[in-house]
Parts: sequence; C-alpha cells; structure tokens
Amino acid sequence: MSQTSKRKYTASELTPGTRYRLIGEFVDYDGVPHAVGETWRFLGKSFLPYEDGLTLFVERDGKQVSLRLQWRPETQADIIDHFSDLVEQLNE
Repeated sequence: MSQTSKRKYTASELTPGTRYRLIGEFVDYDGVPHAVGETWRFLGKSFLPYEDGLTLFVERDGKQVSLRLQWRPETQADIIDHFSDLVEQLNE
C-alpha cells in the first residue's frame, strides 16, 4: 500500500487556471460522454441552488465549453463528490 495518498476533492473544488486530464469517464447532465484522456483548463463554475445544478466552465481545444452536472443522488452527485477519482491535475 502506498504511503502517499491523493488529495480527494469534489468537482466544485477545482482550481481556476489549472489543466486537468480525465483518468475516468463520465456522462454529464446533457448526456455528453467525457472520455479518458480528455484534457481541458478549468475556468470557473456556477451553482444553481434550486436545481442543484453545477456548471463547470472549461477551455477545450481553444473554445469555452460548459459541462453541466446535477448534484442529486439520482443524477451526477457521485461524479461530483468523487471528481478527484476522475481527473488528474497536469503540471505545466
């Protein structure tokens, strides 16, 4: 067992300006699949409380893209809560 453990964080705790690469796949609220190897720079987020909507704003291939998720158990809560299991931070 490794002595070092990876810091755990949710999708709402990403760092603006940081590049990330997917190491696990997921499907967002709009049904768009995000595959292992996808990379993007995190720009920011917004949260819509009455719909539990979390939107991640990222730059991918030079374009701003919105990844919409819903923080409810029946939708993407597990993805949001365990986002550190799906992404790795890239050092530049």
